[in-house]
Amino acid sequence: MKLKELIEILGNELQPEQFRDYCPNGLQVEGKPDVLKIATGVTACEALIDKAISWGADALLVHHGYFWKSENAQIVGMKKRRLQKLLANDLSLLVYHLPLDAHPTMGNNATLASMLNICETGPLDPLESRPIGNIGELDTPETLEDFGKRVGGVLGREPLLISGGDHPIKTIGWCTGGAQGYIDKALAAGVDAFISGEISESTVHTAREEGIHYIAAGHHATERGGVMAFGEWLEKEHGLEHQFFDIGNPV
Repeated sequence: MKLKELIEILGNELQPEQFRDYCPNGLQVEGKPDVLKIATGVTACEALIDKAISWGADALLVHHGYFWKSENAQIVGMKKRRLQKLLANDLSLLVYHLPLDAHPTMGNNATLASMLNICETGPLDPLESRPIGNIGELDTPETLEDFGKRVGGVLGREPLLISGGDHPIKTIGWCTGGAQGYIDKALAAGVDAFISGEISESTVHTAREEGIHYIAAGHHATERGGVMAFGEWLEKEHGLEHQFFDIGNPV
């Protein structure tokens, strides 16, 4: 398909104009006008670009791209090397950040819930116009330790567990990536536990003192699902050849 058609398809599905984000969503680097093969990955690091080029991709779809609001605007160092490889190989870079977190069926939060068998019951913050984060329930209550083992088995990474008491987990709030600050929203929702990717020093004290379990399951690990799901959808519904490349990241 044409690159312009791909951008339109993704834009219609993800609706980036509805989000106030920290980076530009959509096409960040323009490559070939025609796209037959699309690679996906979490972050547009140099290793992922190399994998996509070796595979012969025409476009690369990621969750974490470039040109963040706090980012140095100079094209030097690793930014130069990354952009140089994209441009030299005519490889388009498509980036969707918050829209990919929030998509109701193929987003990062939706796919994490599916992998962990959490039944979604609502948004984490019902006052948000486009909620990012959800609340839900497990079929049967689990201890923090048992649930943590299951999270680790599903994501392939041992999570950090912070106990908020001796209560089991039945209701859960979650928001992938660096959303540890959303623990306050989880408290307001009255859930037993909150899952995110990262953790801050203050998160530990909040969990302990407010009586909510916290599971830090990994920023990268919790955000593989969205780009994988969209790549598979583009292959199945729109005929593009797709390959996901997992560049490991312990954070």
